[in-house]
Amino acid sequence: MKNLQDYMDLPYELLLIPDPEDGFAACYPELPGCLTVGETKAEAAAQAESAKQEWIIAALEEGLTIPEPKLLKEK
Repeated sequence: MKNLQDYMDLPYELLLIPDPEDGFAACYPELPGCLTVGETKAEAAAQAESAKQEWIIAALEEGLTIPEPKLLKEK
């Protein structure tokens, strides 16, 4: 069974989307509901990494299935 670090090291796709009110929205499409915002791309990306960690921790604690990144599925 994978642990937090195993999942954090996987190549999940990060989308950065311009948001007129908040700067940039950031999400990991493969992790449903894992979404955050930042004033700059760099801030949004950093916030996204933190959100991804919290999302994975919650999923592990709840015993939920954590999807593999598309990049791994395509190989």
